[in-house]
Amino acid sequence: MKVKVDPNKCIGCGYCVGACEQVFDFNDDNISQVILSPVPKDLEEEVTEIIENCPTNAIEEEK
Repeated sequence: MKVKVDPNKCIGCGYCVGACEQVFDFNDDNISQVILSPVPKDLEEEVTEIIENCPTNAIEEEK
């Protein structure tokens, strides 16, 4: 599973970073970014939940 963050949609709320700091972190502009892709199998369920609950739908799975 590969994921990406749309920086134009992200508001920097920190939900994803707080929920899974192994995969997400803030960049210099306090916008979320993916720091681990592909996502390890043991974190896929957690990241799927983050995608579904992102308040601005800024995170999506790459196809």
